[in-house]
Parts: sequence; structure tokens; C-alpha cells
Amino acid sequence: MAEQRLHFQRQLAELEHRALGGLDLVCEQLDRVVEALHRQDVELAQVVVADDDRLDGRYLEVHQGILSLLALQAPVAGDLRLVAALLHVIKHVERMGDQCVNVAKLIPLSGHEPPVQEEILTKVLQMGRFARAEVVQCKRAFAERDVPLAEELLTRDATINRLNREIFRLAIEAGDDADTREWAMLMTLVARAFERIGDNAVDIGEQTAFVVTGLFREFSDSSAATAGRPRAL
Repeated sequence: MAEQRLHFQRQLAELEHRALGGLDLVCEQLDRVVEALHRQDVELAQVVVADDDRLDGRYLEVHQGILSLLALQAPVAGDLRLVAALLHVIKHVERMGDQCVNVAKLIPLSGHEPPVQEEILTKVLQMGRFARAEVVQCKRAFAERDVPLAEELLTRDATINRLNREIFRLAIEAGDDADTREWAMLMTLVARAFERIGDNAVDIGEQTAFVVTGLFREFSDSSAATAGRPRAL
């Protein structure tokens, strides 16, 4: 029984390693898509789209691995929390990858030499870099079971949300030229994708707190009057 338990722990640790490794793949995708935006590099954007298969494969690998582990083993409460959290983590990893693809697909739509407004582009690139920093932080928080570090994600995310609002305002004020307005509207879609990546990072932070405490709580209380209140799972 002890040997079987040890084997289970090793398998679970490997699945966690694979799930968190997916966040490294997300960072690679974010690096590429931010560079593609900066240089208006359509070929690099196409690499981002093609490379999403790796993230989809990682999702399937971890998800199926967890289901197989559950079918063969009966985890105790602490392990069950980790198993449940990893299912959420890998789901958010896959969604982050999808958002990178969404950004990459928008780049060719803006044209070969788009009428760039530097203030908007600068803020969009900042959002991409801040989103990457959140991905790095949520991985570290989960790996180290560091709840205060996970909670700090909310402060980082507030910066991304502020930039998202500023980009939307600037896009509305982009002027009368139709091509410029169209480019600005595309940048609001890019900003929205980066904002969603930040939200996914916060969600992984919430899973960190769940693994440590056994209680699920939303870090933000903006969605409802009872949000932020812990619930036992």
C-alpha cells in the first residue's frame, strides 16, 4: 500500500510539472505575439497560430492523465484538492493559448503598413508584457503554494484593466480617418485578449489558495456581493 501511495504521489507531481510547464509555453507564445505586434510581422503571427497545437496537446495530456489517475487510485482529501486544481489550471493554460492565437490572427487584418497611433500601440504592448508577468507569477505562486504571492496578482491585474480602459478611450478618439479607426478597433480586441490572459492568471492564483486552504474564494469582489467569501469544497 505504501509503495502504491508513493507511485501515486510521483504521478501527481509529474502531472503538476506538466501543467505548470504549459505556462512556460504560454510565455513563449506571448513573447512571439508581442514581437509580432511591435514589428507587424505576419509570418511570426502565423508561427503563433501553428504552435497552438503544442498547448492543445499539453491540455489533452494533463487532462487525460488526471482522469486516468483518478480511475486507478483513490486520492485522499489533500491530493483530491490538487487534482481538482490542476484540472482548472490546465484549462486556463489552454485558454491563454487561445487568446494568443486570437491576437495573432488580428495582425494580418491591420494591413501591411497600418496607420499606427503610437500611444495606443505602446499601451497594447505594455498590456502584453504585463500579462506575461502575471503568467510567470501565477506559475511561481502555485508551484510554491504561496498564497500572498497569488493574491498580489490582483494588483497586477488592476494595471492591465486600467490600460484596457485607456486603449478603448483612445480608440474612440482615434479621429475621422476610416483606416485609422479600423486599426484602433482591432487594437481594442488585442487589448481584450491580453486582459483575459490576466484574468486567467488570477484564476490560477485562486486555485493556489484552494490547494493550500481547502476553501475556494474569488480574489475580486466585483462580480457579486458574496464574491470573495470563502466556500468549502
